[in-house]
Amino acid sequence: MENSDDGLRLVLRIDFPPGNRLGHGKIRLMELIAETGSISAAGRAMDMSYRRAWLLVDALNNMFDLPVVESQRGGKQGGGAALTEFGTSLLHTYRTMQKKLDQAVKSEVDWLEKNRRQ
Repeated sequence: MENSDDGLRLVLRIDFPPGNRLGHGKIRLMELIAETGSISAAGRAMDMSYRRAWLLVDALNNMFDLPVVESQRGGKQGGGAALTEFGTSLLHTYRTMQKKLDQAVKSEVDWLEKNRRQ
């Protein structure tokens, strides 16, 4: 739900057996990789170490038949990372699902917001 930071927020998380998850954290990391072209910069923007960001990218790449993020080792031009075509589709699909979920339960979330203790 598109509420203020103080309002209720519905978060989509998809659990993949045997214990993998796809949720707002990995999705945000993917968005930042697309924006910055760097796993390191994306991790910094989320206040996490490069190692943590890299582990999340590795988990994403191992959750699907196709890679989500492709990285290039440093060198003369420096390293970099980008979403694959599949990664871009995954990001779009997740955001579409989130919007549909928000719309489907908007009245219930509004009711909860109205009745919660402030």
